Amino acid sequence: MVEHQTEILIATKNIGKLKEVEELLADLPFRLRGLDDFSNVFEPKETGATFAENAVLKAQSYASQTNLWALADDSGLEVEALGGAPGILSARYAGADANYADKIEKLLKEIGETQDRERRARFVCAIAVADEKGEIKFIEEGVCSGTIALTAGGANGFGYDSIFIPDGFSLTFGELSLEIKQQISHRGRAINKIIQQLRRFYAALT
Repeated sequence: MVEHQTEILIATKNIGKLKEVEELLADLPFRLRGLDDFSNVFEPKETGATFAENAVLKAQSYASQTNLWALADDSGLEVEALGGAPGILSARYAGADANYADKIEKLLKEIGETQDRERRARFVCAIAVADEKGEIKFIEEGVCSGTIALTAGGANGFGYDSIFIPDGFSLTFGELSLEIKQQISHRGRAINKIIQQLRRFYAALT
């Protein structure tokens, strides 16, 4: 039984996201696999109404396709001035073929020169872990609140990192170090909860 749990699929092709998760899980006794290790998997449709529902859909699908435990997340940016948008549509904001420069440009244009209070935003990340049969074992959520910068800044990170200033800092995620981001980010907070779950689970098997 332990052999099945020694490999976990990190269900993403996003290099930046994969690097973050690998760093956070580095001290756990698991071999991590990425989607690029598999040529015959398909991306499930994200039909959920929440981040958690989409994370569950992805974890179940990828686990069933690969016969591995699968860790999947769904995350996005919620902007107060936009009524919570782009939310679960963050990855498809500005169209399916748009890159993040296009998405950021669209978002900043829609917000305009609003006051600080109206630029409030938060990153949300839900992470689900399914076993090789597709049964959900753990699900956790992390949130990081902050504001939207007037202009993009920094080349670190990915996605909307260059325009998000977390509370307590004057720099964007794109300007902060990976170490700091891992400590305070929505994904870092969610994955740390998952790590505790995995540690307890692994300890019970050994």
